[in-house]
Amino acid sequence: MNKQTRLIVLFFCIIKLILHLIADSHSGFQGDELLHIETGKYLAFGYMEFPPLIAVLAFIQNLFQSNSVFIHHLFSHIATLLIIIYVAKTTVALGGKNIAVFLVLFAIFIAPGFGRSQQLFQPVVFSQLFWVLSFYQLMLFVKKLDKKSLWYLTVFCILGFLTKYDSIFFLFGLSSLLFFKRTRIALFQHKFWINGIVFLLCILPNIIWQFNNDFPLFQMTERLYETQLDKISRLEIMINLVMAINPVVSLFLLVPALFYLIRYKNKSVVGVLSIAIGLTFLLLLYKNGKSYYFFPLILTLLPFGAIFWEQIVISKRKWVLYPISSFLILGAVLIPFGMPVYGFNRYLEKVYPYEKKDIEGGTYGVKYDEYYTQEKWETTMQDVQYVYNSLPNNEKEHCLIWGKHYAQAGAVNLFGEAYNLPKAFSYHGSFFSWTPKGKMPNIIIGLSYQVGDFFKSYFEEVTLVKSIYNPYADNEEELYQRIYICRKPKQDFEKMKRLFKNRIFE
Repeated sequence: MNKQTRLIVLFFCIIKLILHLIADSHSGFQGDELLHIETGKYLAFGYMEFPPLIAVLAFIQNLFQSNSVFIHHLFSHIATLLIIIYVAKTTVALGGKNIAVFLVLFAIFIAPGFGRSQQLFQPVVFSQLFWVLSFYQLMLFVKKLDKKSLWYLTVFCILGFLTKYDSIFFLFGLSSLLFFKRTRIALFQHKFWINGIVFLLCILPNIIWQFNNDFPLFQMTERLYETQLDKISRLEIMINLVMAINPVVSLFLLVPALFYLIRYKNKSVVGVLSIAIGLTFLLLLYKNGKSYYFFPLILTLLPFGAIFWEQIVISKRKWVLYPISSFLILGAVLIPFGMPVYGFNRYLEKVYPYEKKDIEGGTYGVKYDEYYTQEKWETTMQDVQYVYNSLPNNEKEHCLIWGKHYAQAGAVNLFGEAYNLPKAFSYHGSFFSWTPKGKMPNIIIGLSYQVGDFFKSYFEEVTLVKSIYNPYADNEEELYQRIYICRKPKQDFEKMKRLFKNRIFE
C-alpha cells in the first residue's frame, strides 16, 4: 500500500471504530452475547452451539471483571478493524488502487448487515475475519504458488473452523485449487497433504469433544432447520441479503463484481478465485442458510466490484466516480438500521417506523433486542432481587436461580453480583454442560418467558410471584418474563440432565 492508500484505510478504521463505540454507549447485550461471555468461565474444546475460540476471547475479556458493553466488545472491534485492513490489502493485491480501496471500504461502512454483525460479541465477526484472512492468503498462493502462503492459508482455515463451523463452506471452495493444472502442480510440489494433516490434528480435539457429547452440532442444526431455515425460501434469503448488504452496495458493487469475475475468468488468478467463490456460494445456497451466512463471502466479492469501476469504467470516464460516490453516500442512511448509533428514543422516532413489527399485546416490536436490553436486564435483576430478598434466611442459603433461556441465566451471572443474587443455571444450550451436580436445593427461583407451566413438571410447589412486561419484544413469547418460587424438587440434578439431554435447544 502506498501512503495515500494507508491514509484511506486509517480514515475508515477511525470512523468505523467511532461508530461502534457510539453504538456501545446506546446498547445493552444481545441475548447470545450473554452465553458467549459465560463460556469464558468454562474453557473447553467445544460447546453445544459453536467451536471453542470464542470462549478463549471471552476468558481474556472476563479478566477485566466488568459487565461493561465496551469491555465485552473489545475483540469484536479489533476484528472489525482487521477486516477493513485486509479487505483493503486484498483489493490492492488484486490490482486495485486508491479509488477501488475507497469504494470497497465505503461499501462495508454503509452495509447495515456488516454494522450489526461486526458490532456484537459473537462468532460471526471472527468468522468474517478469518474468512477474509484465508481468502487473502488463497489469493497470494494462487499468484505466487509459494509454500509460505499455503501455510498461512492453513493456519487461518484452522482458526476459522475453531471459530464457526460455516468455515466448511470456504474449505469446499478451496477444491478449486485442484481444477487448474498450475495450482495443482504447486500443491503437490509443496506436499499439501501435510497441511491437511496439520489441519485435521488441530481440529481433532473439537471433533472428539463433539463425539463425546453425542454431536450436539447435529441436534442444533436439525432444530434450526425445523424452526427457522425450512420456513424461508432461497429467494427470501437472497432478498434479505440484498437488504442487509444495502441495495446500493448490491447494485453498484456486487453486480459489477460478478461481471468482472465472468469477464476475466480465463486469467489464472481470477479463474481460481472465481471458481472458489462460485462453489462456496452454491453450497451456501443449497444448504439454505440464513442471509448473514453469506456475509464473509460478500467481503471477498466486493473488491472485484470496486476494481471493475476503477479499471474498466473510471479509468476512461473519471466523471463516473462522482455519481457512484453520491449513491454510496445516500446509502449511508441505512447505517442506523444495523447498529444503535442513535439513542433509543431517537431510534423509535427515526428508524423503528420502517421496520416495526406489530405484536399482539405489545407496544413496540423492536427488531434487535440490544437496543433495549440495558433497561430490560436492570429491571429483571431488581425484580429477582426483590423475590430473593423476600425469602427466609434459611432458604436463601442454598437457593439457586434457574434461567429457562440461556440469556436469562447469563444475565443473572453477569449482573447478579451487584444485586447480591445467587448463581444461575440453565439446561438451555451450552449451559447444559455447566449445571450443578448432586441434590437440588429445596428452593429454586425460576425465571422464564411465557412458556406455560414449565416448572410444574419438576417441583411439587410452584408459585408465580412476578411478571415483567417487555413492551419492546418482537415476539409474543418474550412479552413477559415470569419469576417463580419453586419448592420441593421431584428429582436431583443428575436426573434433570438426563431429562434435558435431547432438549437443550428447546
